[in-house]
Amino acid sequence: MINRETALHAFRNYTDHYNTNNILIQSKIVHTFHVADNCERIARSLHLDEAEVDFAWLLGLLHDIGRFEQAERYGTFFDLYSVDHAELGADILFHDKLIDAFWQPDFTDSMAAVCETAIRVHNKLLLPADMDRCTKQFSEILRDADKADILRVITEVPFDQRSGTRKKKFRDAEQAGDDVMNCVYGHRCVPRDLVHTRFESHISHCCLAFELVYDCSKRIVLEQGHLDKLLQETDASGCQIWNDAETEQLRILKQEIRRCMNTVSDL
Repeated sequence: MINRETALHAFRNYTDHYNTNNILIQSKIVHTFHVADNCERIARSLHLDEAEVDFAWLLGLLHDIGRFEQAERYGTFFDLYSVDHAELGADILFHDKLIDAFWQPDFTDSMAAVCETAIRVHNKLLLPADMDRCTKQFSEILRDADKADILRVITEVPFDQRSGTRKKKFRDAEQAGDDVMNCVYGHRCVPRDLVHTRFESHISHCCLAFELVYDCSKRIVLEQGHLDKLLQETDASGCQIWNDAETEQLRILKQEIRRCMNTVSDL
């Protein structure tokens, strides 16, 4: 069994080496705890045993360890302009042996392998096709938990507080291109290299919902209401947020997400 108190102590000891007054560090600590809680909830929904639930929770706690060093070195969470934070985190944990502070004596090499792989792939567009069942399941739990909280972060946290000093330059809002809309119709996440406008960035965030694997993950997203906010056509004053063409594409997106989420509830 995982000793959560020991793991939390190790996490806090690690993050205390960084400037916790830095808004990037603060926001990533909050995100980490949300993802760990989501992992636990998803794992319980799958009727995993307590040791497996604890393991899923630990994956959430560890998944963004690389973000803290990324923020320290580069002042940004944009992997494109800095480093792949998932690879960096896995290297810190398993090459630099930080994992020893979290690990339990009875953990096996196979558990370590699952943990390292799940962390390395949690931010990738697609999972490797040759993953074994156990590694795939825990990787999917972590990816779902992360996506669900990313929707919260996008909705609640101002851009500079969640991303840092390097801001990707998007063109002014205009309707999404065919490649992006093909991802919508195909119920897929949008590759970063297809995103060129502010509206396409908005669409790509919403598309995270398409690749949620578990019904519990979809329930978390629906309960939180952050996806609903991202899909709104008007602001608090009733003014249309996007132009007519974009609004029509947003309606298509909402319809496709409803089809994808209909195993749980209507939007």
